[in-house]
Order: sequence, then structure tokens, then C-alpha cells
Amino acid sequence: MRKTLKFCGWALLALLLIAGIGIALTWTPDVPLNALRERWAPPPSTFVDVAGLQVHVRDEGPRDDPTPIVLIHGTSASLHTWEGWGTALRGTRRVVSFDLPGFGLTGPNASGDYSDASYVRFTLQLLDALKLQRVVLGGSSLGGAIAWQTAAAAPERVAQLILVDAGGYPLESTSVPIGFRIARLPVLRELMRYALPRRVVESSVRNVYGDPSLVTPELVDRYVAMTSRAGNREALGKRMSQQEWGTGLERISALTQPTLILWGGRDRLIPLAHGRRFTQDIKGSRLVTFDELGHVPHEEDPDRTVVVVKQFLAASR
Repeated sequence: MRKTLKFCGWALLALLLIAGIGIALTWTPDVPLNALRERWAPPPSTFVDVAGLQVHVRDEGPRDDPTPIVLIHGTSASLHTWEGWGTALRGTRRVVSFDLPGFGLTGPNASGDYSDASYVRFTLQLLDALKLQRVVLGGSSLGGAIAWQTAAAAPERVAQLILVDAGGYPLESTSVPIGFRIARLPVLRELMRYALPRRVVESSVRNVYGDPSLVTPELVDRYVAMTSRAGNREALGKRMSQQEWGTGLERISALTQPTLILWGGRDRLIPLAHGRRFTQDIKGSRLVTFDELGHVPHEEDPDRTVVVVKQFLAASR
């Protein structure tokens, strides 16, 4: 018995030593906002006060657009994910993108509330701050879930919906990025507040791309920087513990806005079956799939995906 306890003690000590070495080698302290702004928030980026938060916003295109396009990113992403669409649309349409609380350069909120309901309230507060009365609302993954829930909560504010590999139904993932898996486990996510191996971030991004070869070092740099922003890692852990997909589904079939649904055929996080279900539940909606793309088709191939968006917008005006 003593030998067994002694062995367990030494094994535990060895594990702690290995963990300590791992943390030391991958030690990544929080990075303050000011250290990130120059590279990641050049013009036309600005910061807008919304509910006490300085929200990172990009607002481009003609100001006389009666229904601006507002785009919401997904978990651990940022407004940068929409740069391709923004470039293609801003010549004729006003395009607004922003970093959600807990992500990107906006960073954590004071309440620690990252529930869907909190994000819907925040989105409406942002629209009010920008004086946008009625918009085309688009979102990817988590952003898609926020988009359709906002449309359900305030239908008078949302003229059209664009859902890109959107969340909502109970998850049936065949593969979850390692970064998300770590954030769901209390002990590991506590360690990740201090250590951030670049290879974990790269693996997570490659996991959601249909073609992992498209993941460049520059893209990984961006995701590492956004994750390192002070408070974001802790916020991600809280979001994962508050995630509530699969509730309030009856509101989806009550949506009446013209809706475009885009989906990557190689999405292993939220499978194409969910896109088909959205199409069945939202009357008159249209589903377009991109067989070789993954969970973030708008980021993987913005040029091809935005063509469909332009067609949708033109047909609905």
C-alpha cells in the first residue's frame, strides 16, 4: 500500500512538473488593448461606446444606405473575418462589422454574461448607438445564432437575414477544435489563461477550414492576437459554460424575413444537416452550399460566397 501511494505521489509530481514546464514554455500573458490597436485596428476601425464597453467597429460604405448590412462573427473570431465581404460590398452598400463582447478587440464585459440573450441585447444596443433603425443582419456560427434571435426579438429592426453555418439547433459535431474543447474543461481552461501554444490556435483554425492549406501564418497571427487580448481567454471559458444552443427553436419557424442560408459542405462543427433544417423551418428561405468549404466559408472564399450575397441583396430590394 505504501509503495502504491509513493508511486502515485511521484507520478503526480511528475505530471505537475511536466505541466509546469509546458506552461513555462508556452507562457502567454494577456496583451493590453493598446498594444494591439495599431496593427489590428487601423482606419476605418473605430471604437464606439456601447453599454459601457468600447466596441471595436468598422463602418464602411455610403451613409445614405436605407438598410445597412451588419455582420456578426463567430466564437473566437473577430470583425476581421468579414474583410473580404466588406471590400466587395462597401462600394454600394453600408457595411458594419464589430467585435462581440469577450472577443476581438472589444474584450470582456463587466458582468461576465455571455449568454445568447445578453448578445441579443448588446446587438440591439449597438444598432441604437449607431442610429441604425432597420438593417440586413448577417452572422456566422455564434453570430448566426445571435442574428436570427435578434430578428425574432425585434423583427421591425431586421429587414433580411444572412445565416452562415449558423448555430441554433443542438450541436451534432463530428469534430470540435481543440481550443474549444480546452475551453469547456475547467482545469484546462484555467491553464489556458496563462499558456497559449500557437500550435493549439493553428490546429483549431485548420479544423474549421474545409481546406486546411488555406490557413496561413498571417491568419494564425491574427487569431493568436485576438485570443491574447486581455480578458478574452477567461471570457471564452465563461461563454462555453453558458452556451445554450437548442433552446427556443420554435422562434426559428416564426421568422418572416427573407433569409439566405450559406453553408460549407465540409463543416464538421455544425454539419450541413443544420443548414437544411434552417431551410425547412424558415419559410421562403434559400440554402446555398459550397461543397469544398468548411465552417467559415465567408472567410475561406469571400470572393465566391459574396457573389451569392449580392444576388440575394439585389433580389430583395
